[in-house]
Amino acid sequence: MTADDVEAGLETELLVEWWRAAAAVDPLVGSPDARSLGGVASVRAAVLALAGSRFLVRVSERVLVFWLKQVSAYFGQPEVREEIQRRFAAVIGPDTRVVVAHSLGSVVAYEALCAHPQWPVTDLVTLGSPLGVPHVVTQRLRPPPVRDGRGGLVGVWPGVRRWVNITDDGDFVALRPRLREVFGDRVTDVAISNGVAAHSVERYLSAAETGAAVLAGLR
Repeated sequence: MTADDVEAGLETELLVEWWRAAAAVDPLVGSPDARSLGGVASVRAAVLALAGSRFLVRVSERVLVFWLKQVSAYFGQPEVREEIQRRFAAVIGPDTRVVVAHSLGSVVAYEALCAHPQWPVTDLVTLGSPLGVPHVVTQRLRPPPVRDGRGGLVGVWPGVRRWVNITDDGDFVALRPRLREVFGDRVTDVAISNGVAAHSVERYLSAAETGAAVLAGLR
């Protein structure tokens, strides 16, 4: 991946968040500082810092660029966001009780559930979710998080009875895997291991923990 593969804006912010996460787990990656941030320079610095990092060693350049573009399109293009929300709402029926959402789909599901409290959905199961990623995702949610008494941000509860968040700690998308830290103690965070394919939807869906969460919502 080169600096030409990404654009300024959301992509840059996500690259810097990946950089911070890589620095936290890989001693060979220096932490970003004020001198390395800012515009195109931060894109180039982040790409160089992440090149060869253990944090993203199993993630292909194609997947990284695809994810960057997805995030940018959803949050940066209102017409794209509205159309995705419309399509999601169209598949919710009167007997829909459990929503299972992976990756950026968990952002779509969360916003839709917040916007439609009348829906019959009782359980939300998120897999490899970026909902807790600061700046890039959390602060751009609709509805936005609110300030707590200590100056921190607390995400709005999506109106379900239960929320189970399942994450592989090596998942490059779920940079903040414990969503209870953002959305409160009602979230049940479950850590699993998907092996070398940390963000694989197939691994998440076939996990026993995912099956148990879905079954609990159907009982």
